[in-house]
Amino acid sequence: MKYRKFGKLDWQVSVLGFGIMRLPVINNNQAQINEPEALKMIHYAIDNGVNYLDTGYFYHGGQSEVIAGKALKGEYKDRAKVAMKMPCIAVKSAADFDRLFDEQMKRLDMPEVDFYLLHGLGAVSWHKMRDLGIIKWAEKKMAQGYFNHFAFSFHDEYEAFKEIVDAYDNWAFAQVQYNYMDVHRQAGMKGVKYASAKNLGIVVMEPLRGGFLVKKPPELVARVWDTATHQMSLAEWGLQWLWDQPEISAVLSGMSTMEQVQENIAVAGSSAVGKLTGEDHALLDRVRDAYKNLYPIPCSGCRYCMPCPNDVAIPSIFEIYNDGVAYNVPNRGRGRYIDTLLDGRRGDQCIHCNSCIEACPQKIDIPDWLEKIHQLLGAPKAG
Repeated sequence: MKYRKFGKLDWQVSVLGFGIMRLPVINNNQAQINEPEALKMIHYAIDNGVNYLDTGYFYHGGQSEVIAGKALKGEYKDRAKVAMKMPCIAVKSAADFDRLFDEQMKRLDMPEVDFYLLHGLGAVSWHKMRDLGIIKWAEKKMAQGYFNHFAFSFHDEYEAFKEIVDAYDNWAFAQVQYNYMDVHRQAGMKGVKYASAKNLGIVVMEPLRGGFLVKKPPELVARVWDTATHQMSLAEWGLQWLWDQPEISAVLSGMSTMEQVQENIAVAGSSAVGKLTGEDHALLDRVRDAYKNLYPIPCSGCRYCMPCPNDVAIPSIFEIYNDGVAYNVPNRGRGRYIDTLLDGRRGDQCIHCNSCIEACPQKIDIPDWLEKIHQLLGAPKAG
């Protein structure tokens, strides 16, 4: 296993972290983890050098934190650090801070936790948490010894990311969605470099875009992969692209099988900054372009359409839809559309003022596309 500096902390993190969110389950019930197999996988990872476990309040129906606590009992105590996250979406008042944290610590069954994150921050959720006094609460908890370091995970645009990074001097790290397709999306490479320059650790989630980047690629993309001068698995290409960058501290993988654990550990062992050649990077650029050529909406993400007068999240909606078509899973974006976009920011809130069309360099009929996308993704799936 390889290890890297973790921001300002006097501790090195394994380049591969274990995301406890896609464990093997029984009867396809996400809340019913196959505990013996899951513990076997986590212990194998720790035995082979993984020292960072990532959990979440909602993962596996609340059982992610439970299994993490069980994994670190007995001989595995203190052999890996745990990151736990406050579910900002469930916070309605400052009283919820202690309520949720106490519930999580009971699940984890440990006296303290190493890292505590604000989960899935964006501009709106950050302002809510900030105004409710989350920083003062976190500093009090750290002083009392309940957790050691405070951090955040993020899903929004770069401007919001920069605001959050700059808002608090003692963030330990930022957890971001980042991969060779998301170079200029969300925090993106610009955000990664900005936070790293401020001495924050960088933890990457969705390194393979939720598994999309390891699925059998469409023919247009497959033809690009066929030009590679040396062979790696699709998973290794995605992971090595991240580890090639000195700013990246750790890459999370939500592993579902022992085979995935073994493969990822082997790949992590060969990781290094500068491992990929210029030719390799050019190949991945062509892969990215090939996927984008499959997008039905020619949105470049320039954001000239924003802010929308009615606060519709136009670029995010187009990204969700384009990804679904490019990866040949058009309905897969329903969860992202419904769960990550607040009611007031979905396509049905478009008032057809057409100011976005006037601002769009591509002259996309944005209101028409918003209506079509909402009809496809806005209603719960039948059956």
